[in-house]
Amino acid sequence: MKWLLFDYGEVLCHAQPEADRERMVAASEVEATAFWERYWEHRLDFDRGTLTPAAYWSLVLGGRPSRDRVERLVELDVQSWSHPDDDAVAVMEEVHALGHPVALLSNAPLCVAEGIERLPWIQTMNARFYSARLGMVKPDAEIYLRVASELGAEPEDFVFVDDRLANVAGAEAVGMTAIHHRGAESLRDDLKPALASPR
Repeated sequence: MKWLLFDYGEVLCHAQPEADRERMVAASEVEATAFWERYWEHRLDFDRGTLTPAAYWSLVLGGRPSRDRVERLVELDVQSWSHPDDDAVAVMEEVHALGHPVALLSNAPLCVAEGIERLPWIQTMNARFYSARLGMVKPDAEIYLRVASELGAEPEDFVFVDDRLANVAGAEAVGMTAIHHRGAESLRDDLKPALASPR
């Protein structure tokens, strides 16, 4: 029985909606282009858990923010990643109903991971792994091998789904079958042969 291992952002949830992005920029009081450049420049360190929320947002804002501002930015950031793609979630639930165990592997800082864990549908998954809790990030080989080990399985027992090609390549490099996510309908079609083929 193959495990189906899902990414979260822009796979099971939508990309950050423009309205949420605008609220974050407004709360930051930083010019939008500079805000998003710094947001992504330092994100992997935040995802890895090597930056606290205060340290991360200080880098994004270019100065030390107040505690209230950090809390507000964390709240808005979590909210921006909390919009499920109902069609993709439905595919995940269909596969689960067929008897395949499903798990999550997301690059996410602790505060975002805590927000994801509050989503009722996420609790239906058999296991959930977040980069900040593991102290490592995709596409590093160690994170995929750690997940396999934690689940008592071999990399060959997994079908991994991610929207980022680097993460897909990282999973393939350790022996997982990997699918580049391009939308719920193509995902349903891509999973059929991947889950059916013997390994």
